Amino acid sequence: MVIFVVLATTGISTSVCGLTADDSLRIYAVNVVKTTPFEKPFTGYGIYLGKGAVITAAHVIGRWGFLKDPHVLIAGQYLPAKIVKEGSEQTDVTLLSIDEMRLPASLQLRRNPLCKQPPQVGENVIVIDPDRTAYTQILSPLFIAPKLRWRFNTLIRDLVGASGSGVFNAEKRCLMGILSRRVPKYEYRQQHGSIIAESVSSAGYFVSASEIADFIPPEFRF
Repeated sequence: MVIFVVLATTGISTSVCGLTADDSLRIYAVNVVKTTPFEKPFTGYGIYLGKGAVITAAHVIGRWGFLKDPHVLIAGQYLPAKIVKEGSEQTDVTLLSIDEMRLPASLQLRRNPLCKQPPQVGENVIVIDPDRTAYTQILSPLFIAPKLRWRFNTLIRDLVGASGSGVFNAEKRCLMGILSRRVPKYEYRQQHGSIIAESVSSAGYFVSASEIADFIPPEFRF
């Protein structure tokens, strides 16, 4: 799987209660580190949900997660993580658990709500990881190949963020999903009486909040 990096930051940061979007949302962003025997450690991203639960893309941890010795870097703490539930290529989400009592009290009290409403085309979103913030919009799946739309129907317009980064609703401040991978974005034009699809760039697919909610075991839902 391809892990993609932030290329640009667009838009203007907003302020809520004296905190910028970077401050108020980035506190949920974590680094996920896996250490596989005989391989170099690999660092990806994830989002803290509260109650010790951390969600990340399944391919950040990889298959056979019990061999990966995952750790989570959050609020300056480097904490061992337990794999609660592993996802798959089809459901690119893995749930980790850390010792909540080792977190600062301010973070223990926080809960990161999953959005209840499905993404709407054109909605403004904020992509968050521990190091950066990017602003973009929800993209219609009509911009990708028809054969991919059944699966990759929650997209952001620009190629911003990396696997495991959080996609937040810019107005409601709830979590819309977790970035998973890039998908080709097409431009359609007429040529000699036929409609031609041409790949012009990439969009970002994210696992939606509703899919994450269905994936999380009941004891971690709130």
